[in-house]
Amino acid sequence: MQAALRIASRQATAVRRASVFGLQAARAGSTWANVPQGPPVCITEAFKADSFEKKINLGVGAYRDDKGKPYVLPSVRTAEEKVVNAKLNKEYAGITGVPEFTKAAAILAYGKDSPALDRLAITQSISGTGALRIAAAFLQRFYPGDKTIYIPNPSWANHKAVFSDAGLKVQQYRYYDKNTIGLDFEGLIADIKAAPKGSIFLFHACAHNPTGVDPSQEQWKEISEAVKAQGLFSFFDMAYQGFASGDTDKDAFALRYFVEQGHEVCLAQSFAKNMGLYGERVGAFSILGSSAEEKKRLDSQVKILVRPMYSNPPIHGARVASEILNTPALYQQWLGEVKEMADRIITMRSLLKNNLEKLGSSHDWSHITSQIGMFAYTGLDAESMKKLAKEHSVYATMDGRISVAGITSDNVGRLAEAIYKVKG
Repeated sequence: MQAALRIASRQATAVRRASVFGLQAARAGSTWANVPQGPPVCITEAFKADSFEKKINLGVGAYRDDKGKPYVLPSVRTAEEKVVNAKLNKEYAGITGVPEFTKAAAILAYGKDSPALDRLAITQSISGTGALRIAAAFLQRFYPGDKTIYIPNPSWANHKAVFSDAGLKVQQYRYYDKNTIGLDFEGLIADIKAAPKGSIFLFHACAHNPTGVDPSQEQWKEISEAVKAQGLFSFFDMAYQGFASGDTDKDAFALRYFVEQGHEVCLAQSFAKNMGLYGERVGAFSILGSSAEEKKRLDSQVKILVRPMYSNPPIHGARVASEILNTPALYQQWLGEVKEMADRIITMRSLLKNNLEKLGSSHDWSHITSQIGMFAYTGLDAESMKKLAKEHSVYATMDGRISVAGITSDNVGRLAEAIYKVKG
């Protein structure tokens, strides 16, 4: 009886405590009462809310065809059909992914005759963002030098968040010159020379996002020399190989040159843009060791990092990419399609520039065609971008960046007129 009374007493106490806690929680508000509202995705929401039939969206970071529609590459359709018809199993991939894909991804990036392939640790990743996150975690855990990573100013908006969340300190180096709407090469070199020895520098291998401003091959050589003299570690982000110039070898020049010159490098690759595999999330992270033995140690630690992150990557997109990269006829077809996409964007740049000049614009628009890749920095300020949206239903980011993939043969004339009316 006494035992039963003690149990009943404890239960009553627990109920009272729960009631008090509940009352306190109710008074204080929800457990998540202090979580702030994040900013909305302004471009997307404003564009959707606009009822104007000829509105233009230049904010989407994905390729569109000349009708403004999402585009699936014919080579991808064929490769996917082959993968499905093969009736492969749905077993887990290894921690580092589909081996046929990672081997082919390494060859695409570093070159089929590169001696670096024998000492390269590589893992499939959840597209380019996942590759960056693995790299950041690896550097934070193992990099022996200053765990500060320098990114260009400006850089892809997600770079800072990825590296900061992994525990790296993020700094910026000079890159874009708003006065020339081009590369601040002198500032870039000066910041490399001023960085603490052993720092990490992130470089966009090609088609710099968001500016579309790339160093020339001669400038890359000077950058390489300055990096080597300062003893810095080079981290390449290559999200647009082939998509920039239409030539996968040309777009890989910076990475391959740095490897040739004996730099220690790591690389984040994405197949979202150049294969149109956006939602499949296909990417790779690789890091160069000094020997085959070191490669094994690097590979072992990459696996240890990946295991608690997501265990292993998805297989379907990697199988599609692998089919393209490893089937000679499909590979050649894909190279042609990549060039067609790049050429369309280059053509849209020329048409926009020509239309602005025909309208009698007093400004120099040569930067539109000297820049490269999906994005272009127009040189328009925030006030001008607001006017484009409000008065002309043209939507893009407030820093003046436009996605050239959103320009079509049908809307380029109206876009030029809108910019002319805003900028003159």
